Amino acid sequence: MSPNTTLRPSPPRTMTARRRARTRHAVGATAALSAAVLLAGCGSSSKDSTTSTPKAAPSTISTPTVDAALAAQVPAAIKSKGTVLVGTDATYAPSEFLDKDGKTVIGFDVDLFNAVAAKLGLKTKYQPAPFASIITGVTSGKYQTGVSSFTINPERKKQVNMVSYYSAGTQWGTKKGNPDKIDINNACGKRIAVQKGTVQVDDITARSKKCTAAGKPAITIDQYQGQDAATAALASGKDDAMVADSPVVAYAVKQTGGSLETLGAIYEAAPYGYVVPKDQTAFAQAIAGGVKALIADGTYKKVLQKWGVEQGAITNPAVNP
Repeated sequence: MSPNTTLRPSPPRTMTARRRARTRHAVGATAALSAAVLLAGCGSSSKDSTTSTPKAAPSTISTPTVDAALAAQVPAAIKSKGTVLVGTDATYAPSEFLDKDGKTVIGFDVDLFNAVAAKLGLKTKYQPAPFASIITGVTSGKYQTGVSSFTINPERKKQVNMVSYYSAGTQWGTKKGNPDKIDINNACGKRIAVQKGTVQVDDITARSKKCTAAGKPAITIDQYQGQDAATAALASGKDDAMVADSPVVAYAVKQTGGSLETLGAIYEAAPYGYVVPKDQTAFAQAIAGGVKALIADGTYKKVLQKWGVEQGAITNPAVNP
C-alpha cells in the first residue's frame, strides 16, 4: 500500500467471501515471475507450524508482558494447554505466508497475533489450511481461532465472533506500464486473476455482468486457490490484471522488483477480524483487549511498520463491530 494512497470507503454491500490473496508456484524463466514466486508459501499445506523470527522483515518485536486481567478471560481449556491453535491460509503475503523453509508461517498477521496471545499468557501454533475451511474449523472446534485476513461482514458475524484489528481495501495490479491497457471501470474482455473465496470474486463478477448487460464481452475471471498463484499468473502474462487486498498487491509489487504495479485507487475499505467461536464472547473480548493494549504500548505500530502496512492501522478494536 502506497503511503500516499487514501482509502475510499464505498457504500456497504453484502460480502460472502474474504478480501485477500497470495504466491508460490512453479513458473517460467522471467525474473519477475521468479520474484513473485518468493512472496509467499505453498498455501495448502496441512502441516502444523510453530512461529519463528520472520526472515522477510528485518526487525524483531519484543514479547509483550502478560496482562493478568485479560489472561483471566481465556477459556480454561486453552489456558490449561497454554497454546492457542490457529487456522490460517498461509498463501497471503505479507499477512500470512510460509517462510523459506516451507513450514514456518510468518507475516504481519502472525507477528501481531503472537503479541496479542502473549498479552493473554499464551503461545501460538499455526496450522495452514484452505481459506474457505477455516471458519468451519473454528466453529467445529478444530481451531481455537482463525487468523487469516478475514474481512468482517454480516454473514461471518452470524457464524462466529470477529475481533477487528486492521483495515484494508481492494486494489488492482498490472504488469509495469499497464501494457494491456486495463481500465478498472471497463475491463470487459480482459482476463483478471483473483483468489478463490475472496470478496474480489464478487467484485469482478459484478463488473462482468455489467459488461454483458451492455453488450460487451464478459470478463474472464481466473480463480486461484492461493494468491501466490494469482500473482504468478499476472507476472507470467497469463492474466491481464489481478485484484486483491491493498497490502497484498503493494507487497507483490515490492517483491517483484517493480515488474508489477498498482492500478487505480484503493476502494471498499473494511476491517479485518480475528475469528473466535460464537459461544466464546469473553475470549473475543480478551483478544480485543489485547489489541488495545498493544496499541497503547506501541507494539501494534511497530509490527505494522516492520511489514510496511501501517496505513491500515486502526485505533478502536472491537468485537463484532
